Amino acid sequence: MTIGVLPDTMLEEMIARGEIAAEPAVIPEQIQPASLDLRLGRVAYRLRASFLAGKGRRVEDRLEDFEMHRMNVTEDGVVLEKGCVYLVPLMESLSLPEGITAVANAKSSTGRLDLLTRLITDEGTEFDRIPEGYQGPLYAEICPRSFSVLVRPGMRLNQIRFRAGQAVLSDPELKILHQQEPLVDGEAVIDEGLGFSVDLRPAEGDLVGYRAKPHTGVIDLDRIAHYPASDFWEEVRSDDGRIILDPGAFYILVSREAVTIPPDHAAEMAPYLAMVGEFRVHYAGFFDPGFGHGAAGGAGSRGVLEVRCHEAPFALEHGQVVGRLVYERMAEEPKQLYGKGIASNYQGQGLKLAKHFRMG
Repeated sequence: MTIGVLPDTMLEEMIARGEIAAEPAVIPEQIQPASLDLRLGRVAYRLRASFLAGKGRRVEDRLEDFEMHRMNVTEDGVVLEKGCVYLVPLMESLSLPEGITAVANAKSSTGRLDLLTRLITDEGTEFDRIPEGYQGPLYAEICPRSFSVLVRPGMRLNQIRFRAGQAVLSDPELKILHQQEPLVDGEAVIDEGLGFSVDLRPAEGDLVGYRAKPHTGVIDLDRIAHYPASDFWEEVRSDDGRIILDPGAFYILVSREAVTIPPDHAAEMAPYLAMVGEFRVHYAGFFDPGFGHGAAGGAGSRGVLEVRCHEAPFALEHGQVVGRLVYERMAEEPKQLYGKGIASNYQGQGLKLAKHFRMG
């Protein structure tokens, strides 16, 4: 098999062969250019702690140690409360062939809601990582950090990407790709990926981001452009290119760079360095082929940064590198690019909240 991230056409083949199974069956809307959306099942377990199954152990067996109570996830929905940890069996399961590994990540809107969502598996020793040959069920661990949310069966909070072999571009390869087709609109900072810096000097005005309010109502994840942003977010403004991050607070900021993902590549956002400051950037990390690309109606798209400050207040400066994009080859170009003919909410984006909010 060709080395690289598997595109939509190969995902369809995996489904046809039963390597990706689901009950009910996978629907076309789940298949993205370089990933598959995963759907919540019909039961949710409230946990007293997050956990991994561990080598030789099944998630189902470990539930006895951690389950506090269970809820039926009905069409009317159930509320997952802020600050609590839940486990939801997913409708999909896997029977991976040798040579195919998988990695999961939260979807963009999930990350922008500060909804920590991670995949766990039987015998798993890492979140969001699935080894070749895995056969078994999939589970989503969900921890709402800023807002309580209402969920229903079939909702898609996270996604999974499949790869054959080692497809990550080295820094020299990334520099060559950037020379062939600019990946960023300014100077490319390439160091174990393409560096992302924060924009705190907008071209117009002084609005640089949003900070989640601590006491808000429930967000129904099916309601799009429904909630007034001001009920859930405080505006963050700066006239000197600097903001002070408060410990424990969650921020939506934007990258200074407009980036491009060529049609034959995919990317994943990764933290820059733990030592650059007391904060974490990124919860939702997959960038699909065509993101920001001219062939898909883009002209470079800026990356939205989900930022949480940890133990101490931290002064974040304009242009500070806070994350990196790791580029990977596709096994082949997908038939459908991000933002071209599919519902892609964030093509051509700037500073933008999740799709559930409306401005004004």
